[in-house]
Amino acid sequence: MSAEEKVNLLGFSYPEMEAFCLEIGEKKFRAQQLLKWIHHHQVDDFEQMTDLGKALRTKLARLAEIRPPEVLHEGISRDGTRKWVFKVDGGGAVETVFIPDGRRGTLCVSSQVGCAVDCSFCSTGKQGFQRDLSSAEIIGQVWLASKAFGPRRNLGQHPVTNVVMMGMGEPLLNYDNVVRAMRIMKDDFGYGISKRRITLSTSGVVPMIDKLSDEMDVSLAISLHAPNDALRNELVPLNRKYPLEVLLASCKRYSESVPHRHKSITMEYVLLRGINDQIEHARQLVKLLRNTFPVKINLIPFNPFPHSGYERPAKPDVLAFHKYLNDNGLMTTIRTTRGDDIDAACGQLVGEVMDRTRRSERWQQSVFLRSHSPGDEVTSA
Repeated sequence: MSAEEKVNLLGFSYPEMEAFCLEIGEKKFRAQQLLKWIHHHQVDDFEQMTDLGKALRTKLARLAEIRPPEVLHEGISRDGTRKWVFKVDGGGAVETVFIPDGRRGTLCVSSQVGCAVDCSFCSTGKQGFQRDLSSAEIIGQVWLASKAFGPRRNLGQHPVTNVVMMGMGEPLLNYDNVVRAMRIMKDDFGYGISKRRITLSTSGVVPMIDKLSDEMDVSLAISLHAPNDALRNELVPLNRKYPLEVLLASCKRYSESVPHRHKSITMEYVLLRGINDQIEHARQLVKLLRNTFPVKINLIPFNPFPHSGYERPAKPDVLAFHKYLNDNGLMTTIRTTRGDDIDAACGQLVGEVMDRTRRSERWQQSVFLRSHSPGDEVTSA
């Protein structure tokens, strides 16, 4: 095979790795060795895989690679939150955020370059949609975040204890690659993350919620953001295709299909000043969700970004909204804003860093064009 035809093993699940080993004339047990080196030790050089024979290492280097996305930028917030901008094939970029909280380390992972859903209060949607990420590009975010913390003395203690598919993109519109990556996250030869510690957030792609319930048991979060169809049609355009009645029915089916006792589905609700943050909206939310299925609500005060047209709600309104829901039987929390000083807070992904990247690229292009007069002949390498 040529270098262009090398297969990227980073996105291979356990069964796929076994199939690959058989395909190249090796025993199936080599899959365990490869997965451990890749995901437990974060090794991307076959020569470092010391329990593999020299001939096998040479064969692997010829046929395969372990290639994560390229790191364009890393920012560390004053509160310890870390954000990476990763370059992916085709010139796009995605952002990934790590949020430390005591012994828990939550990684917010992207599934697409941009997003086609275009929720009105989310900066990612304003960038448009470019393409789906491959399973290697999705799990590569976990791989790179883990590697950033350096070698571990105890491989049983992982810096990433929780993963939330809440980064750029709509995960259920890239279903196959997202599910494949989540299988690697859950696998003991991958990252060994409990199904209760992997959360998939969706704006409400109903057919894929139903499909997920048949194939994968992970925690589910719904980007709700409105207590009625009229308002949600404005905030989350996908609601016009899958209105609240249809969406909640699919959530009920998912809740009933989950075998473990932690069946609660999280409803994410971004609070926008004067739009959806009044007590009347809270009353509608109680009426909508009470006595449906086990549910908990995560209130997210809006994190501003340039030209959004929305404002963060007043703190008394947030507290009053929170109190009303709790007093009326809905378990409700307020999400603490983390990483807003590096544009890593919820709804801010693809912010100032990407703007600076684009300005730099435009500047480099203008310098190149100015350095060549119309009569010059440009020769490519």
